[in-house]
Amino acid sequence: MPKPQETAVYTHGHHESVLRSHTWRTAANSAAYLLGSLKPHMKILDIGCGPGTITADLAALVPDGQVTGVDRAPDILDQARATAADRGLENVGFAVADVHALDFPDNTFCVVHAHQVLQHVGDPVRALGEMVRVTRPGGFIAVRDSDYSAMTWYPRSAGMDDWQELYLRVARANGGEPDAGRRLKSWALSAGLTDITATSSTWTFATAEERQWWSGLWADRTLASAYAERATEGGHATTEQLAAVSDAWRAWGRQEDGWFAVLHGEILCRKNA
Repeated sequence: MPKPQETAVYTHGHHESVLRSHTWRTAANSAAYLLGSLKPHMKILDIGCGPGTITADLAALVPDGQVTGVDRAPDILDQARATAADRGLENVGFAVADVHALDFPDNTFCVVHAHQVLQHVGDPVRALGEMVRVTRPGGFIAVRDSDYSAMTWYPRSAGMDDWQELYLRVARANGGEPDAGRRLKSWALSAGLTDITATSSTWTFATAEERQWWSGLWADRTLASAYAERATEGGHATTEQLAAVSDAWRAWGRQEDGWFAVLHGEILCRKNA
């Protein structure tokens, strides 16, 4: 029988404005809830590794182990390999994979990690089931996803409200769930996991430099990324409406009292021995 494939479409794509944020991510700012459980010898699978910055950090933290980064987009793996090579890491490799049907034997990894992945897949419970399958008994499944409806900012503006409402519509039309963060524990229970530690953490953008960076990448993403194409081609917004949203992002970024918080849900689950 043919392997099942993902049914959702990745909302963002890999435009430069998207990679601007993806390459900013580190194990420290995006996987802190997992780091205390790592041991030097561990074998780790990093799902949805993108450009590989978190993957490389994990590899550095398990010098006697091995890390495998996988992504469904072959092209981005070239950048991930370059990231690891630039850091001189020899205990990391990369491969194309579908999280709904991972091409690894049962009980292979000590840790299976996924950052900002389940919000983009067609069947998150099935994906978690695959993650459990390839985890060794006693090993960890670690997942972190943002929650778009819980994102909040100041000052409020109609244009920014339009952005949030539009993003939710586009992501759901693509088959994903942008409010994944709040659902992670529920999905883990549905996947049969019982030893679950559920936590949350935030990214906050408040300094002038942070506001310029965060607002700029979203202003550009709104106009030039795969998200922009899917918004217009799906009939969710016109080019003019996207331009207004982009302008709203830049206007927010210029506010001296501007503040933006991204809430993430996290689960650290232990597979029963």
